[in-house]
Amino acid sequence: MMPPMFHHGPQAPASMPRPSASSPSSSIPLVQRDTAAWQLQVWVSFGIAAFCCAVGLAWLPGERLEQIFMVMGYVFCLSAVFMLAKFVRDNQAATRRGVGDTPLFKLVVWGGFAVAVGLTGWGLLDMDISPAYKAFLGVSWLYLLTTAFTLAKMLRDRHEADLAEARLLGRREAMQAPVAASPLHQAPTGEARPDRAVN
Repeated sequence: MMPPMFHHGPQAPASMPRPSASSPSSSIPLVQRDTAAWQLQVWVSFGIAAFCCAVGLAWLPGERLEQIFMVMGYVFCLSAVFMLAKFVRDNQAATRRGVGDTPLFKLVVWGGFAVAVGLTGWGLLDMDISPAYKAFLGVSWLYLLTTAFTLAKMLRDRHEADLAEARLLGRREAMQAPVAASPLHQAPTGEARPDRAVN
């Protein structure tokens, strides 16, 4: 009996869609980072501010004790700026989780920053130097504070971007692991049967 000419039975589709290993990564958002030009601008601005402060304090006229006091005041302000920037950022992240720092620690951080700025400003205004030199030291001091805040923010943003990227990479590897272990991605392990002997 001849088989039908035009009926060949059910046929498999030409191409079966297979889960792609790169499909989970397409839905993962990219981590936003600062540009290289912005990072360079922040570091250059901070370097210029620190250089101006160092030059102004190195050639500061007056007694030796006044010079030491102003150097300590500038360093105190710089450390207080970084501490305050870290505290504000940590407090913001902790508020999202429903926790926060103690009120006493908040008082210590803000009080330390206020004392550092107040003592340095009082010492600068009370010094017996020319108004032009005093203005140069004041502008350099304020420039150092603003660039220090910007630098602290940039470093914290980069740190959080690194953490977010590490989480995304871990999530991507976790998504790709079941796909790689699926039967569609496993090579056939059947052994070839030996030819039967012809009787």
